[in-house]
Amino acid sequence: MTRRNGDTVTKTSLCPASAGLLLWRKRLDSLLDFEQKIGESLHAIADLFLVMDKRGSILDCRVGDPSMYSDTPGQIQNMILKNVLPSETVDKLSDFVSQLPQSRKTASLEFPLTVNGREYWFDARLLESSDATFVLSARDITKYKKTENRLKLQLQRLNALRSVDFAIASGLDLNLLLSILLDRVIETMHVDAATVLLLDPKLNELQFAAGRGFITNILQHTHLKLGHGYAGRVALERRIINISDLTKARTEFDRSPLFPSERFVVYYGVPLVAKGRVLGVLEIFHRSPLHPDEDWLDFLNIIAGQTAIAIDSAVMFKDLQRTNFELSLAYNATIDAWSRTLDMRDRNNEGHTRRITDITTRFAMLVGVNDSELIHIRRGATLHDIGKVAIPDEILFKSGPLTQDEWETMRQHPTYAVELLSPIKYLEPAIEIPHWHHERWDGTGYPDRIGGEEIPFSARLFALVDVFDAMTSDRPYRRAWSKQDAVHYIESQSGKHFDPRLVPEFLNLVSTNGF
Repeated sequence: MTRRNGDTVTKTSLCPASAGLLLWRKRLDSLLDFEQKIGESLHAIADLFLVMDKRGSILDCRVGDPSMYSDTPGQIQNMILKNVLPSETVDKLSDFVSQLPQSRKTASLEFPLTVNGREYWFDARLLESSDATFVLSARDITKYKKTENRLKLQLQRLNALRSVDFAIASGLDLNLLLSILLDRVIETMHVDAATVLLLDPKLNELQFAAGRGFITNILQHTHLKLGHGYAGRVALERRIINISDLTKARTEFDRSPLFPSERFVVYYGVPLVAKGRVLGVLEIFHRSPLHPDEDWLDFLNIIAGQTAIAIDSAVMFKDLQRTNFELSLAYNATIDAWSRTLDMRDRNNEGHTRRITDITTRFAMLVGVNDSELIHIRRGATLHDIGKVAIPDEILFKSGPLTQDEWETMRQHPTYAVELLSPIKYLEPAIEIPHWHHERWDGTGYPDRIGGEEIPFSARLFALVDVFDAMTSDRPYRRAWSKQDAVHYIESQSGKHFDPRLVPEFLNLVSTNGF
């Protein structure tokens, strides 16, 4: 105590308790000032209050429902903001605090907060209070955020299923289809690796078909009999097998020296069943613990079902392609056999059909005929004289000139060809050449005396080849023409016998290839 000018002045240092009391008073003043600014209504609806200073220290913490966050105030109070909230949220708050004196606005943001091992989401507003402090008022939006995330995930999964359906409808190659499927599995299931093992029904074993997300080639040489190993049991028992922690017990994977380097923790094996048949197994691996909910497990079954349908469709499509290819080979072999039969019957004309078929095919390719039409032109060229099987031998093989009546009979062979081939459905597009290859551009040909573009393109194209080969080949009643004479004849018949637009193309082919 000191005395000055008759007055007594007491000089005393503040004890720690008094300093603490002043700090709490400041905090209380801040809250009172905050309540004056935003009103009692905001206080009533908020789930979390944080009072902090510019340095990010949390001065006070209050919760609207203590039963939900019983330990929150004690956990958070006196902590630094960056140790409580995600760094992105802290950065946003720091930017707002630095700009607040100029903007005088309220900051709005969403942020997660982990309390007692549970994650909560808050929709918050930050505004300035007194004494350079700030108040964060937040509503608990955890259940809404979970609903939003669930909807986003469901949309992602629906898009994945849609892309799988599109891949199935596109008739993609099985390997490409499986690659797309596994990419979608990893993306939508949020797992590290996945593989498909297909069942070989002849060997009764599962074999590796495709994999994604593996560091090594651990599964690429898989051959498992039904009932052997996890995947073999999945296929045999037609049920999901889950190993939640591969590190806690010995597993079948321990036999592989490469497995430890993969660092897998979780395993799921799911049977792939379509139309009552087991087609294979979908295996899923993850390198950290998984805590799947009911939606995750439901989608696992859905994606496994789609995978099975995709595999079944791809295999069926592949089998159909193989069957069609084999059928096409059989068709062509039958047609060639008919052609050889004609050549064997007429030894003087042997090789004619094979030659003109090859030349006609090359000519058609030169003028831009597409592949789908080319096969019909080739078949038509091979069968162009099939109607001659109905011509009597004494007319067909006569060594001298034919009489008028004999010519009338000979000119019936295109009609006989139509009668022979029309009942065969797959040969309908090839009938044009056997039917009309003796028609002429000027309309004086046979059997129907049509002309110009009324004559099908394939028949106009073939006529050039047929006549050229006939003139340059020996016949019982004459010797072969020279190539030069045959070319002159073709030129002279442009616009009469032959399509004038095709003549230059054909003569160019003859000149280039030396027929």
